[in-house]
Amino acid sequence: MKSFFARKIALGYLFLSILGSVIVTYLISDYLPSNSALGHSTSPGYSEKMPLNCTYDVKRLNGYNYIKPLMFVDNECESEELFPIKQRVNTLIGEFKASGDLISASVYLKLYSKNGWMGINENEKFSPGSLMKVPVLITFLKMNEKNPGLLNKSLSYDHLLNSNKTAAFVSNQIQLGHRYTVKELLTYMIAYSDNNATNLLNTIIDINAFKKIFTDFGLDAPDWKSNDYPISSKDYSLFMRSLYNASYLTIEDSEFATELLAHSDFKNGLIKNLPEFVKKAHKFGEGGSNLEPELSETAFIYLENKPYLLTVMTKGKDNRKLAQIISQISDIIYQSM
Repeated sequence: MKSFFARKIALGYLFLSILGSVIVTYLISDYLPSNSALGHSTSPGYSEKMPLNCTYDVKRLNGYNYIKPLMFVDNECESEELFPIKQRVNTLIGEFKASGDLISASVYLKLYSKNGWMGINENEKFSPGSLMKVPVLITFLKMNEKNPGLLNKSLSYDHLLNSNKTAAFVSNQIQLGHRYTVKELLTYMIAYSDNNATNLLNTIIDINAFKKIFTDFGLDAPDWKSNDYPISSKDYSLFMRSLYNASYLTIEDSEFATELLAHSDFKNGLIKNLPEFVKKAHKFGEGGSNLEPELSETAFIYLENKPYLLTVMTKGKDNRKLAQIISQISDIIYQSM
């Protein structure tokens, strides 16, 4: 009798052992690299599996005694799903380089539905131009946290302010002899990329708070007296991502800032051919020199169930041609989505 029960117990343990092995094997397989990561062909479709040597890059906010708020979490490896898009965009960039219309380009794509990303020369630095107005916007919202009511403060635009920037794309501007609240000036600065509004805001900006934004994001502090701050598409995208994540400003301020970006009236680049019903929030910037102008743009494209952030930086001979190139890059990505 004892032998019979011993055999039953042994069989039970064997069954549980086999079942446990199957479960463990299944769970482990979900973290192993896919065939394509190992150099073998794989069926179409997205795989969230990462190569074993791929880790996570985690950025946290310093400066507190007991907490380190989470800012960004990224896979260090690019997403397999986006490789076909990268190939198509690379081909397009090569064609424009061959024609002489493009000197160089940088692309950073962040896919929020999978937390995946793709880059092309994503670490090459460009002159951001008016893209720097986004960190200025963030600065004023941070200043308003410490000094509530700042956005309602009124400033008089009573004399021309020096600006060494000449823009190819000009929209609405503030007018001499008028007073504007800080909130109105922020609207002009972001929605219309008005340099006059920016210059007036800069008369009261907290320069240390502006610099701190960059260091908080792990970037070098800019020289306030310099007319340029070369930055890559991947690094610049951190400012936009902080708004989408509401990881640096309050949720309300992040929503307000992104709403201003949604009212940007620049239509020649990333959003030129996108359907009207698709929500967008974007900002462009002109940099470089007269001989080698640079045009850059960053945008949230709110596709249903598949929102993404796209930042494109370009250098060439003609800003209007660069705008067409940026538009075509955006078209490839939108159609692929």
